[in-house]
Amino acid sequence: MKHMTLTVPDHLNLNETETKRFLAAKLYESGKLSLGQAAELAGLSKIAFSEILSDYGVSLVNYPPTDVKKDAAQF
Repeated sequence: MKHMTLTVPDHLNLNETETKRFLAAKLYESGKLSLGQAAELAGLSKIAFSEILSDYGVSLVNYPPTDVKKDAAQF
């Protein structure tokens, strides 16, 4: 795994754990990471990570609407 150093403004009052969880949630939302990969980045189990997704405005169901329409058209 690659290590990175990130500088954030002091006024954001973010700690390392909170920043990792936010980043993991947004990478999951964008489809860059699977649920398991994002949970690992956040330092949580899959269940615990799925429970905090809503804190970051991210849905657990990560299924694009275009795919839903495509799948529905098959029936």
